[in-house]
Amino acid sequence: MTVLDDVARLIIHHEPNALCDDCIAEVLHLSVRQHANHKTRELASRPKFHRDIGRCFRCGKRKKVIRYG
Repeated sequence: MTVLDDVARLIIHHEPNALCDDCIAEVLHLSVRQHANHKTRELASRPKFHRDIGRCFRCGKRKKVIRYG
């Protein structure tokens, strides 16, 4: 299982809610937020993954988030 797989599973698990890179990094215990950012940008090019400005389901902040669905 790769980090990309872990990030994708987390996002799909929270469908249709959106998550920010900071929360993804925290939940998955990634050492740096940029790791989550790199993976969410990669996932955004896949079907059904949407990355835009919105409210994070977990922290409630309005920022760049990703959702599935």
